[in-house]
Amino acid sequence: MSALTPGQRSAAAIAAATAINLPFGTIYAFSVFLKPMESMLGISRADMTLIFGLAACSLTAGMNLAPFLFRRLSPFTLIAMAGAFSAVGLALTARASGLFELMVGYGLLFGLGGGVAFIVVQQGVNQTVQTKTGLVNGYVIGLYPLGAMIGAPLFGWAIVAYGLRPTLAGLAATVLGASLLSAALLRLADIRMQDSTPGVAVDDNPRWAIFARLFSVFFLAAAAGLTVMSQAAGIVQAYGGQTMLALGATTFITGAIAAARIGGGWMVDRFAVPRVAVFAHLFSLAGAILLSVWPGPWVAIPALTMIGMGYGFISGTTAGAIAQYWHKNSFGRVASQLYIAWCIAAVSLPVLAGWLYDRTQGYGTAVLIAAAGNVLGVIIAWGLPDGRGRSASRA
Repeated sequence: MSALTPGQRSAAAIAAATAINLPFGTIYAFSVFLKPMESMLGISRADMTLIFGLAACSLTAGMNLAPFLFRRLSPFTLIAMAGAFSAVGLALTARASGLFELMVGYGLLFGLGGGVAFIVVQQGVNQTVQTKTGLVNGYVIGLYPLGAMIGAPLFGWAIVAYGLRPTLAGLAATVLGASLLSAALLRLADIRMQDSTPGVAVDDNPRWAIFARLFSVFFLAAAAGLTVMSQAAGIVQAYGGQTMLALGATTFITGAIAAARIGGGWMVDRFAVPRVAVFAHLFSLAGAILLSVWPGPWVAIPALTMIGMGYGFISGTTAGAIAQYWHKNSFGRVASQLYIAWCIAAVSLPVLAGWLYDRTQGYGTAVLIAAAGNVLGVIIAWGLPDGRGRSASRA
């Protein structure tokens, strides 16, 4: 048993999540790599969005593999292995000479390790935290865009100062070091991935009805938000912004999304889930309308921020809702299944937006599609249950 108090164990689990999620969160700064990789390897924007989509899918695959693994391996072993796996992928990416190596290194290996690590630390946090679960889960998932906010300007500077390949090699070393630190913190806290207290069984019909509705609400927000996160720099440039403005916008947008994820979790602790979800989709819709009516670089930044924040609010809401609707032993399993929506979203509108850009040199149609998804998201979100204080629906 750990010599730490319950509060110290919670702090150690949150610190472990912070250490590992920040470097893996740089996946959301992928847009910084668009032009350098396109120029270096002679590939198209659609190819680059395909790599991001593949990384999102492998991240989701890792998430769904994690519940199977953490019943058989210790958190220390899992995190160390996941970090090493992803570091090898980034090292391969740094040496890539073509699209195939990028797909295997960044799209497959990096994403797969990140997905396993993400669910392991999130399950560990939920085993130790008893109150303010929405806020805590909002913070944990908010670390991904926060990592991108830190990573985007660092990548931009490092690419200019040292080149693309050394920058990617440096990221590989950072991921490996952060993984070992996270693993050590989980061992210190003596994290158990399953509570021995039996959960409360429920009927499958209301559980799956909630799951399907939450899945749809999350998917529709993620499709728009991931388009912004994967191509923010490119979108600002497409609307007339210069490179430095685009890099600054990427940093600001990812920071705003991180804050929105924390805010979404905080709001779910205080307000009904459907109200927060409807607000989030309306907020994103307002940004899409703003950019459609007044296209331009200086309007694009606040508009894209609103679209991204709408997705961030939904992300925090979803994580907080899982903690309300299901028993904590089921958190990792349910979260990993819900994040399949994130994977589908990553290979839908972002890829379509890249394809449309290659043909029109613009993002106007993609923004309108995102707006339509937000309208549908509002309609579906109204049917979600409140969830606050519920225990009868735990799996």
